[in-house]
This record gives sequence, structure tokens and C-alpha cells, in this order.
Amino acid sequence: MKDKINFKEAVVILIGMLCILGIGVIGLGLSPQLPVLTVIGLLIFWLEFRGHAFEELMKGITKGISTAIVPIFIFLLIGSLIAVWIQAGIIPSLMVVGFHMISVHFFLPSVFLVCSMVGLAIGSGFTTISTVGIALFGMGNTLGINPAITAGAIISGAIFGDKMSPLSDSTNLASAVAESDLFDHIKNMMWSTIPAFLVSLVLFFFLGQSSKATSLANITAVENVLTKNFSVSAWAALPIILMFVCAWKKVPAIETLFANIFLSVGMIFIQKPAGFGASSLASLIESGFVSKTGNKAVDALLTRGGISSMMSTVSLIIMTLALGGILMHVGIIESAMQPLIDHLKKPGSLITATILAGIGINLFVGEQYLSVILPGNAFKSAFKKLRLSPLALSRVLEDGGSVINYLIPWGVAGSFAASTLGVPVLAFLPFTFFSLFSPVFSILSGFSGVGLKSDK
Repeated sequence: MKDKINFKEAVVILIGMLCILGIGVIGLGLSPQLPVLTVIGLLIFWLEFRGHAFEELMKGITKGISTAIVPIFIFLLIGSLIAVWIQAGIIPSLMVVGFHMISVHFFLPSVFLVCSMVGLAIGSGFTTISTVGIALFGMGNTLGINPAITAGAIISGAIFGDKMSPLSDSTNLASAVAESDLFDHIKNMMWSTIPAFLVSLVLFFFLGQSSKATSLANITAVENVLTKNFSVSAWAALPIILMFVCAWKKVPAIETLFANIFLSVGMIFIQKPAGFGASSLASLIESGFVSKTGNKAVDALLTRGGISSMMSTVSLIIMTLALGGILMHVGIIESAMQPLIDHLKKPGSLITATILAGIGINLFVGEQYLSVILPGNAFKSAFKKLRLSPLALSRVLEDGGSVINYLIPWGVAGSFAASTLGVPVLAFLPFTFFSLFSPVFSILSGFSGVGLKSDK
């Protein structure tokens, strides 16, 4: 007979997992896959020793992975979209336009604001990073900006837009889990989100002022390479307009991506690139775009995309959700959280604990939806006991859950951003100011009472 895993054992297991992951990814500089796989193997052997049947653990793995089927498919489509957007000249066109519009001294705050607006309009941080974000990242490289800082500005803006958009999956999820009205939830998030946004904007402004500008000749040289090797024109705006229209009409993400891919492919064939046919298109979508301009900087930047480029992220998603499925199925997460919940008597400590729980789920499971769902269900009764509004809970779930996943090397969002922009999570983490400050202002709200909604 297997005994229920108690609080002390659950904490030891979670701390042991975190040590293995931290030593592997941070200490040894390994990609997250091997440490996560090691943790899964050790956990399975330990739980079997404790009396859990292998078949039972497989049910947990299956249940965990099943939640990722749609996101995995979306990632594959995003990989395809990146490739066709480069081939069709859309990303190069965005870069050329940007060179004429943005000053190097205001580049970082401009990137943050642009990604915030795009994310707010389309409700997807992933899509913002993988489309407009790539073009802005290329501009940053050409301007001589530290790639990690540029990535931090892109990701911060994308997270803000995603968080505050009524079209966002994570925003709708937090509202639904807490049982709060969606638009009241978005309005209430401003108490922590606007301060985090303003602090981020100021920091990016000062970082931009301290950045060393590259020579105008270098920018002109890159611009000439882009116009010579790609179809740079106003027609590149069509797929972007389509993306905004689909967001306005609330078209599902998969249909939006398919429509954009089809339109971009049509633009490629209209351009009639030499030797480009059905086999070239298949190779483009499967393996990504390979830039052969002769300029090493441009080639390194624009050789990306394709389904294969997403397979590393997909494998990590499968592993982390398998790990999360096991942890939930055998009750390890529940056993570790319940004693804490029973001792929370004040709003400040309750909000802090909920924030820490969301961060912990991100660390141990690496999945942003679960970082909202698990703490939301676990702490809902505690919020009701202290007569706090569901709006207080839904805001905290976003501040400590979905925005933090981008800072976790083995997290779904973090690994996606890292692979898409080509910058390791630990490199851009210190500059992803919006994610770093959101939980801080949420905790301050809990202790000060400013913006903290009570239940009527």
C-alpha cells in the first residue's frame, strides 16, 4: 500500500528537483532538456519505490501532456510563419522601415512601446515576439544594442500587451479561474501593471541613453543588403494587417496563423524568386529560411524559422508537462501548498504566498497555464475567508503566474522566447523588467491595501 506523500517529503522532493534543475541549467550551462529528463527519471523511480504503480504514473504523464496539444501545434505554425515572413520580405521590410523611424537613443523604449501595443492588439505574446519582435531584434543588432537588453524590451512589451488584452488566453484564464469579470479584471490589473510598465519604460530609456550608437554607415550597409536580397515594399504590410483584423474579429490563433501563412506564401510566388517551387516551399516550412546575402550579421539574423526550429521547444514542453502531470497526479504540489494556506490570516501574507506559489509552479512545472490554475484553485477559499474580491485573486494569478514563465529557462514561454530570438533566458532575464516588477507591485498592493478589492 502506498502512503500519501506528506508535507515534509513533498518539500524535500521539490527542493531536490529545483537543485538538479538549477545546477544543470545555471551551474553547468546545460540546455534544460537533460536536467528535466533526469528529474523525471529519478521521480519515477522514487515513486515506484514508494508504492505507486508505473501505470498510474503514466496516467499522470498522459494527462499532463494532453494539455499542450494545441500550444504545440501553434508553435509549429509559428515556426512556419517566421520562415515564410522572411522569404516574403515582411521582416526585412519592417527592419528597413524601422531604421528610418527609430533613433538609437530612443530605440529601447520604442521597442518596449511597439511590442506593448502589438501585444495589446493581438493578445498574444508569442506571436508578438516571433513577428514584430524578430524585426526589432534585427534592428537592435544593427544599431549595436546589447542583444540581451533588446530581447528584454521585446519580451517585456509582449508580456504587457498579452496581459492587458481581452483577447489573451492567459488573461481570460486568470479571470475564469478566479470567477471574476474579464473587463473588471483588466481594469483592476492596472494597480500593479501600470507602475511596472512605467518603471520598465524609464529603465529602458536610461539604458538606451547609455548605449553606444553604431555608425550610420553600418546601418546603411545593412539596409542596402536587405533591399538588394529581399522584396522590400509596402505590400509587406498585408500580412500584418491581416493579423490585426483576425485579432479584431476574434479569429482563433490556429486559423489566424494558417491564414497568414497562406497569404505570405502567395506573396512569395507572386514575387517569382528564381528557382523557387513546391520543393523549395516544403524545405522552407520544414527547415526554415537560410539567408545567403554574404553579410555575416544579416545571414546570422535571418537564418531562422521552420518547423524544425521549434522542435527543441516542443520537446521541452512535453517533458515539463509530463513532470507536472506526475507531480499533480500523486499530490506532491497539493501536499506542499496546503499547510501554508491554512496559516494565512492577513491580505498581505496571502497575496505574497499566492505570488510565491505561482513562481514556484513555474519553477517546478514550467507551464504558465498551470501556474495560474493550481494556485487559483488552491487559494480561492483563503481569499473568500478574508473577504477579498475575486478581482484581487485574478490579478495576483497574473502577476505571479503567467508573466513569470518567461523568466524560467525550462519554462514553456521562456524556452520559446530564447529559441525565437536566439538569446538565453538567463541573459535576458535581468532586463525583462516588466516581469520582474509586476509581482513586486502586486505584493506592495497587498500590504498597503492600495488597489486591493474587497468582496462586498
